[in-house]
Parts: sequence; structure tokens; C-alpha cells
Amino acid sequence: MKNIPASTGWAWFKGGFSLFRRQPAELSTLFLSYLFLMLAIGFIPLAGQVLPLMLVPVFSIAFMQACVQVGRDKRVYPNLLLTGFRSPARRRLLLLGVLYLLAVMVSVYASTLADNGDFMRMMTTPGGAAPAVMMRGDWARGMLVAGLVYLPAGMCFWFAAPLVAWKEMAVGKALFYSFFAVARCAKAFIVYALAWMLMGVILPSILSTIVKLLFGSSLLSLMVLLPLSLILTAILYCSFYPSYVTIFGAPDEADAGPMPMQADQETPAADGSASNAVEPRSEDGKDAN
Repeated sequence: MKNIPASTGWAWFKGGFSLFRRQPAELSTLFLSYLFLMLAIGFIPLAGQVLPLMLVPVFSIAFMQACVQVGRDKRVYPNLLLTGFRSPARRRLLLLGVLYLLAVMVSVYASTLADNGDFMRMMTTPGGAAPAVMMRGDWARGMLVAGLVYLPAGMCFWFAAPLVAWKEMAVGKALFYSFFAVARCAKAFIVYALAWMLMGVILPSILSTIVKLLFGSSLLSLMVLLPLSLILTAILYCSFYPSYVTIFGAPDEADAGPMPMQADQETPAADGSASNAVEPRSEDGKDAN
């Protein structure tokens, strides 16, 4: 693993925008398809409460594969959502999903030690917790505790899915490599997290508040915030890929597996180089990584 400077975190952030800009409609469609599918799964009795979380590693491969497609100038289609299920590593990805579900459950349960269960009620109650619970404000302390408890698990899961699917690692080995990869690049990940906190949370909230103050309409504010949040979340998913490429290298044809064949696929680059083509590029044409 390389020694990654802190500024690389900003390059990962920009890399997500660079990838999204190349196929915004296709990547937005893929993300919306994922949301609708998760919504449909949520209606399944009992299982609908846990399946969306358990399937996160499986579907994360779809977005990573979409970034590979974009880098190779191949069109992204919604059927990429099934990439994880078609992978030879699907059983290991599902096992990873079970462990991910357990990690989330443990972190949410740990929050009850700080707020008497307010944050857990927010997360598990349809439509959110009661207004009285929200007004108390204890849920914020519970959310902080849940985040701190989940942090080591989040480091384990950050690269685990592509390492399982592309590097054919066992689940335990992938979790181990992912944890220490994130730990060794901690400064870059801090910059990356701060960039997304600013651009993905704070600025949209400020924009929504300004719209509400100017026009006095909560509905108009929501109409601005909702599509902006959806687009930014899709870009966030795209930005995971540059971090993987920086640390583990761009996947070649053997790693990423065969691309879904489509009638209108473009021809590969004239030089036939896949590893150079997959690198996300910034606006000035330089490698984002």
C-alpha cells in the first residue's frame, strides 16, 4: 500500500464529480433504480426491514462496476444492479452483507446507552420518531455514539466488497486489508470526509434555508433540496471508486469480470489500454488520483 498524502482525499472527491459528469443521466438512472428496488424490498414483511442493509455490499459492486464502465467509455445500464448477484463471489458478498447488518445493529443498539433509545426509535420507526423525541435533542448524542462505534466497522467494509469480488479475497482477509488500507490513508480520508460534509450536507442545507427564507415556502425548499440530495448521493457513490483505484489499482478485465454486452457499446480505445482508461479525470484533464 502506498503512502497517500492528505490532498488525495480532495482528488477522490473531485473524481466522483468527474465520473458522474461523463454519464450523468445513466448514473442517475442507476441510482434511482437502486432506490426504487430498495423501496420495493422494504415492503416485504419482516425481511424488508433487514434486506436493504444486508444487500448493501452486493449492490455496492454495481456502482463500482458502473464507474469501471464509465472509465472505459462504455454505457451504463440499470441491469448493472445485478452485477453482484451474477458474480462468482456472490455468496461471500452476501456473507459480507450479514456482517454489515450486524455491525449496524450493534452500533445503533450502542446508541441507547447515551440517549435512552431516541436515536434507535428514529432509525426503526416508520416515518421517524415522534416530534417530542426530536425536540429533546438526546438523539444527537446517540447518533454520535453510534457513529463512533460503527467507525472501525466502516473502515473494514469500505473496500471489502470490491476486494472480495475483484481480488477474490476471503471475507476475513478483505475486511482486514480494508481496515488497514483506510487506517494508513487516514489523513486523505479525513479530507475526503470533510469535503463531503461541506458539499454534501452543509451547503445543500444552507441553500434550502435561503430558498425558504426568500420565498417563504417549505415545499419549494424541499423541491430544491430533494433532487440536489439525490444527485449528490449518486456522485458520492461514484467517488468511492477513485479511492479504491488509488490504493489497490484499477481493475483489469480479469478483476472486474466481463462487461454486459450491449448493441451500442463503443469500441475500446485505439491503444487497447484498459488500465489507463479507467482512471477518473478532473476538469483540467489530469488524473484525479
